Amino acid sequence: MILYFSATGNTRFIAKELASRLDDECLDLLKRIREKDYSPITSDKPFVVCVPVYVCEIPPFIIDLIRNTPFEGNKNIYFVFTSGGYSGICSTMAKRLARKKGLNYMGSADFKMPRNYIANSTYPELSEEEIRHRIDVSYKHIPEIARLIKDEQKLVKLSKHVWLFEILITVPFTPVWTRIKQGVKRFSVSDKCIGCRKCANLCPLKVIRADEKGRPVWDARMCAHCMSCIQNCPVEAIEYGDITPPKKRYTFERYGITKTPKP
Repeated sequence: MILYFSATGNTRFIAKELASRLDDECLDLLKRIREKDYSPITSDKPFVVCVPVYVCEIPPFIIDLIRNTPFEGNKNIYFVFTSGGYSGICSTMAKRLARKKGLNYMGSADFKMPRNYIANSTYPELSEEEIRHRIDVSYKHIPEIARLIKDEQKLVKLSKHVWLFEILITVPFTPVWTRIKQGVKRFSVSDKCIGCRKCANLCPLKVIRADEKGRPVWDARMCAHCMSCIQNCPVEAIEYGDITPPKKRYTFERYGITKTPKP
């Protein structure tokens, strides 16, 4: 069973490509996350959890879902991470989570995908060439991962080693970053909004509600900054302060491989 959450399509792409090669089911976790649905998930094949990396960690809402959802059937679990280039302490978190659930941690794999976090001016925008290069390299990496999972082999050589200093830096840093940088006050919507409610329907934490005209209202103090609302808006009506107006929007579907045959 391939389980995934994806805000802008990167992780969905990897998950569906793996599912195709493994002839396995692919389950989008968005609805379960939004509804806090902790009903059991059953699979005869290994579980493969595909998730994005947020602030060097597995997103808290995904940790919550996995921790509280019974995984029945196969006892092996793999993790696949998509990031802009650094998966932080995710492999350590995944290993600890698997053990607490009584599952056999089979390792993890990293995919360096196009960066989709645009609510910060620290990172430069990627060129069209770099975006397509990252997608192409990741695509070529998929068959090897699929083969190892199909044979239920451990991803020992592929799993990122997490050094102690990474843990010591990340653990105290992430809560501070979240508290200071992931507020919602700087989100705004322009007159271009068509009231489609797509942003509200895609928000994993239900931070966004639609008003009587269908326009988004950020109804909480903090959010995950998954960028789903900004990046998926069909008319680019959502902005984050003065940071996002000059930036191009990104979803995998705008650049990615739309049809790929099985090997």
